[in-house]
Amino acid sequence: MTELSNTQGRNRPDFRYTDLREWLREADGLGEVSRMSGADTARDIGMAASLVMRNENANCVLFEDMPETATGSRLLINFFGGRRRNMTLGFPSDYSKVELSEAFHSMQQGDRPLVPPTEVSTGAVLENVLEGDDVDVTAFPAPQWHPGDGGRFIGTGCFQVSRDPDTGALNLGTYRVMVHDRNTVGSHISPGKQGRRQRDRYFERGEPMPVCIVLGGDPLTFLAACSELPEGVSEFDIVGGLRGDPVKVVNGRHTGLPFPANAEIVLEGFIDPEERRREGPFGEWTGHYGEADDQPVIRVAAIYHREAPILMGCPPQRPPDEMCRYRAITRSALLRDNIARAGVPNVTAAWAHEVGNSRMLLGVSIKQRYPGHATQAGHIAAMCHVGAYAGKYVVVVDDDIDVSNLEELMWATVTRSDPATSIDIIRGAWSSPLDPSIPPWRKEAGDTTNSRAIIDACRPYHWRETFPDVTAPAPELDKEAQRRFGWLVDGGATPPCATS
Repeated sequence: MTELSNTQGRNRPDFRYTDLREWLREADGLGEVSRMSGADTARDIGMAASLVMRNENANCVLFEDMPETATGSRLLINFFGGRRRNMTLGFPSDYSKVELSEAFHSMQQGDRPLVPPTEVSTGAVLENVLEGDDVDVTAFPAPQWHPGDGGRFIGTGCFQVSRDPDTGALNLGTYRVMVHDRNTVGSHISPGKQGRRQRDRYFERGEPMPVCIVLGGDPLTFLAACSELPEGVSEFDIVGGLRGDPVKVVNGRHTGLPFPANAEIVLEGFIDPEERRREGPFGEWTGHYGEADDQPVIRVAAIYHREAPILMGCPPQRPPDEMCRYRAITRSALLRDNIARAGVPNVTAAWAHEVGNSRMLLGVSIKQRYPGHATQAGHIAAMCHVGAYAGKYVVVVDDDIDVSNLEELMWATVTRSDPATSIDIIRGAWSSPLDPSIPPWRKEAGDTTNSRAIIDACRPYHWRETFPDVTAPAPELDKEAQRRFGWLVDGGATPPCATS
């Protein structure tokens, strides 16, 4: 299993950016920014995205001078990869992905309080304010990301700010945004999501839902908006706590909703409870197209943007892709925390696997303490806040398995589990209409539930002591082998020094 001891004492993040431009300068300093001029939004950008976003070592790409877009507007893709993923979360570049997730987990468990945002009277995002007839969403980069998409999607690397109509609590959620025309867009929010529940309550009252859509925010706030945080806790407060400094916000002129004062571009408007238009299809996080259907229209009352705004694009590709990479880091940390908070002891690691878009395949390792321990851990993982939505498989293994290593996880599954006795099935679980395995007739009836498989791939508890030994070397012997003979697999022709 991956050693994590070298992260001890280094789990205090060092954020060297507060907005997207400062982040871009840091990424540039790492040599991980590629620039492209003249790419068109109809085909070129989607093609490039399909290539670079599935390669975790590829640079981020800044598209400039795109035809038929507002002068100076830019589009950034593939922000979470290479060494910049560690920079984004404020940790050293030598952390592995598991160490990064563990550090993120420790950071949340530390003494960092929630820090509410601070309202300011002005900010860079107010450099340009477009209202009335000046509103034109189509002027900004909105690519057709996949060949089969039903339109141009301006919102993929975005987050939506909304307020609960009952409690007044703020929520930041990540929902796709499709361009209809100059002053209307559509947004798909899956049933059960916090933004959808808020929207439903506004609509039950016959009221439009106020929203602000941040199309170019700083990556840390975007990641917070992507995470399953406790309901009623504002992601702005979380980000302020992580940075140790409040997020500076300005309030929209039409909705009164706050958004970052240093954001690049923001759409402010209202979700209409009456009018619906066709939205989609769209290549979704499952690696399949989500179906087109009628979704409520968002009427854009104002556009706020900086000079030469940078929009952030994060369109899903067939997993694993960029979305899988950042979700794996943040969601794995939250998953482990959810399981432990539910009272399951000795959880040594958890990983939300990229190949399942960090939702549909979860690995959990435990140090077995009692009969039923693995079953308990598996069922909690499947039904806790992080694991409940659109999951499929949970595999529970012993603590000698690196749960982030798909080969090790599957090796434990095929050697330590028995199909007839090691698998529990949960039926009628919360899923999504985006799940391609749910039959069309069930979706038409409003049934978007699915089942879950909980696989106990631990050594059987009652005879674990006599279970056959593993042939792999003990961790200390493996380290010695790496030290002495690692050059043989690193492409070296001769040893770097004498071995002993």
